[in-house]
Amino acid sequence: MKKNHLTIQQLKDLDSLFKLVSYRQLKDFGNISASNKSDGSLVTSCDLWSDRTIVEALSKIAPDEGVLSEEGGKIVPNTNAYWIVDPLDGTTNFAAGIPYWSISVARFVDGNPQSSFLIIPTLKMKFIAIKGKGVWLNNKKIEVKEHNQRSECVSLCSRSIKILQKKPNSIFPGKIRLLGVSSLNLTSVAMGQTFGAIESTPKIWDIAAAWLLLEELNCTIEWLETSPMHLAAELDLKDINFPLIAAWTKEKIKVLRPWGNLLIEK
Repeated sequence: MKKNHLTIQQLKDLDSLFKLVSYRQLKDFGNISASNKSDGSLVTSCDLWSDRTIVEALSKIAPDEGVLSEEGGKIVPNTNAYWIVDPLDGTTNFAAGIPYWSISVARFVDGNPQSSFLIIPTLKMKFIAIKGKGVWLNNKKIEVKEHNQRSECVSLCSRSIKILQKKPNSIFPGKIRLLGVSSLNLTSVAMGQTFGAIESTPKIWDIAAAWLLLEELNCTIEWLETSPMHLAAELDLKDINFPLIAAWTKEKIKVLRPWGNLLIEK
């Protein structure tokens, strides 16, 4: 029998796990060096430790559910429920001494996010989203109407900056912010800090947790090329990107779409 929701005990075990990983990351921050992976991105021993610790813990917390992680297996598990893990999203910031990164974990059921956990250790912020139930920040439920939807800012990732070069004579419709962390770019939209975000080459582990935050807080996502909904079992996601626009409303999506479409021009 498939189980859609996590138990109270599983949620408690996850909370303990994330506290352990946060503590280690804060301890290592500023005291660790990075090396390059084969794709040119950075990795630290803390990334690897965090990945291993989370994956091993999940195998005990949810023993019948598969796991896909940035630093481990990148093939969609052949189980009805599975987990997607980015143990340290924002390694470049982490390695450079910039105190802005996240632990990003999502549980998928029937191919879509059912619950997600996004922790920002330096800011002592823990988001939990549950499909159909809402979002909690540090155990306090977020009310959608609380959002300040007057921001003029738009989050871009470093690779989406190229869209500005493609339209040098056009005025971009927002004040640009680059946080350097995909999950937190999207979270800034969900929290009303930016009215939209454009992501050029996010992998599934970059967006899995923030995806559900956006949905539960009534934001809109438009997948520009490939949709991650209902991913096929055994699909290798190592080289698959999911470019997207996220915004408060469909009207804001329309404002950003001409710019987002520049990412996928052939």
